[in-house]
Amino acid sequence: MGRFSMPKLGFLLLCCLAAVTEATYVKYKDPKQPLGARIRDLMNRMTLAEKIGQMTQIERSVATPDVMQKYFIGSVLSGGGSVPAPKATPEAWIEMVNTMQKAALSTRLGIPMLYGIDAVHGHNNVYKATIFPHNVGLGVTRDPQLIKKIGDATALEVRATGIPYVFAPCIAVCRDPRWGRCYESYSEDHKIVQQMTEIIPGLQGDLPANSKKGVPFVAGKNKVAACAKHYLGDGGTTKGINENNTVISWNALLGIHMPAYLNSISKGVATVMISYSSWNGVKMHANRDLVTGFLKNKLKFRGFLISDWQGLDRITSPPHANYSYSVEAGVGAGIDMIMVPYNFTEFIDDLTYQVNNNIIPMSRIDDAVKRILRVKFVMGLFENPMADNSLVDQLGSQAHRELAREAVRKSLVLLKNGESADKPLLPLPKKATKILVAGTHADNLGYQCGGWTITWQGLGGNDLTTGTTILQAVKNTVDPSTQVVYSQNPDAEFVKSGKFSHAIVVVGEPSYAETQGDSLNLTIPQPGPDTIYNVCGAVKCVVVVISGRPVVMQPYLSSIDALVAAWLPGTEGQGVADVLFGDYGFTGKLARTWFKTVDQLPMNVGDPHYDPLFPFGFGLTTEPTRQN
Repeated sequence: MGRFSMPKLGFLLLCCLAAVTEATYVKYKDPKQPLGARIRDLMNRMTLAEKIGQMTQIERSVATPDVMQKYFIGSVLSGGGSVPAPKATPEAWIEMVNTMQKAALSTRLGIPMLYGIDAVHGHNNVYKATIFPHNVGLGVTRDPQLIKKIGDATALEVRATGIPYVFAPCIAVCRDPRWGRCYESYSEDHKIVQQMTEIIPGLQGDLPANSKKGVPFVAGKNKVAACAKHYLGDGGTTKGINENNTVISWNALLGIHMPAYLNSISKGVATVMISYSSWNGVKMHANRDLVTGFLKNKLKFRGFLISDWQGLDRITSPPHANYSYSVEAGVGAGIDMIMVPYNFTEFIDDLTYQVNNNIIPMSRIDDAVKRILRVKFVMGLFENPMADNSLVDQLGSQAHRELAREAVRKSLVLLKNGESADKPLLPLPKKATKILVAGTHADNLGYQCGGWTITWQGLGGNDLTTGTTILQAVKNTVDPSTQVVYSQNPDAEFVKSGKFSHAIVVVGEPSYAETQGDSLNLTIPQPGPDTIYNVCGAVKCVVVVISGRPVVMQPYLSSIDALVAAWLPGTEGQGVADVLFGDYGFTGKLARTWFKTVDQLPMNVGDPHYDPLFPFGFGLTTEPTRQN
């Protein structure tokens, strides 16, 4: 056998090396390639099954490695309260997400999956996370820079658990407080909601100056993809009934419910979630004119559109009555990613059949996949698919808790302060002989946080997560010589005989979310009213209302010396005491109209029949006091 000369051998080795390099070089995996080229290259390699997999989002409880690989699943989510283990650590979350990600990366094309979670007032599913005030309180601040900082802090805490995508913010314009999601809305006024879209650059990062309109943007590993929701008109349904029909003219729909979407798109929001509700009888999940015609074509939105939880099922009444029709209507309307979340094989089979039989055109599938891949490429998921432990100390950090405490202070609204301006009750003195703290909500962290906290509906009590109750905050704030007596529901005789300097009564709504929170009476449940009468009838009192919306207060107003709307302040109850005792002044102004009776509803600022108990924009102020 003849021997190769060295030059020939070297040439052959070079050829082999070039061949191997050529075989392993893949354009879509090269971050130096233009975005469009990467998307085209990857899509040219994808089968129909791989494309439909990208459009499928399933719940973490069914996202086994086998499922991820077999069906090429493109996205996984945690439903409300769906966690790897009770009180799971950030490390446990990271391990769970990475297990799914490894399975996704082991598929033929190695397309990373996108994990999403509701982080609607901080990283609210996760034990020991900072829970910020719900949006109903944040709208009161009218402070876009504060909201942006909250977005930034939330992004860090979400990334601390290995998750890169949040279903937030909710930019609904709640026009009727009977709606069980009203606390997820910043205001009845679209202009305030528009201001609050500044949370998006907080979550995602600031859009670069030369960005094209509508193109999504996520600035790396410390930021998350955001989701503006729920498109469109979710806050305008008849009688505030959740998922119901918004009956309104085209001009009013554009004037009230659309503006915040324009801001969100101009700030590079990565995704938009479609609403369960209908507009003039047409389900939004099936409204091609508004979803494709307006959002994609007119507004030039280039991110992806995601359904709500089982949103396709609910196109029919009853839900899931004709699922193949629902798939055709929802995907045909222009929804790109479908939150299935459990019965994914039925969705995949139905959609595959419809494409193969020309019921849904391949162009619709390609549009969806292109948008999903665009977001994944833009956020750097191909370069950094795996989560690490580098941010675990961000979860519930002291800096974030201080930010939440500031947000609580700025979200409080002082509605009444003494019988006249020259005899105010607030701020309270820190030095008093003996004060009474009463009410169901005074020592209840779960009620303070409300729904969407650790579980979907929220929890009562103090075992759900870590934080400071209002009772504890009062004890932290008063002079050491001041005796603080706590009685959840004292009778009048106890109060009269107690020789209290004054009382703080903390009452309100129990926790709820979505339809379970729909209410036609908006009353504070017992024993709240009894506690108000028993305490305030016997001693000078300030009533602090913990609620997701204005509630009936007119019957109690005359017996109350001072009234504070604290909304759903979250874990940092110290912010309430900061203002009650004068370390900071009250500055909040109502971002919602406070009605006299529910018979007036719906009633929003500018309505001809406007006759509120406290008008939109109302809020008494106090100056901080220097106390020894």
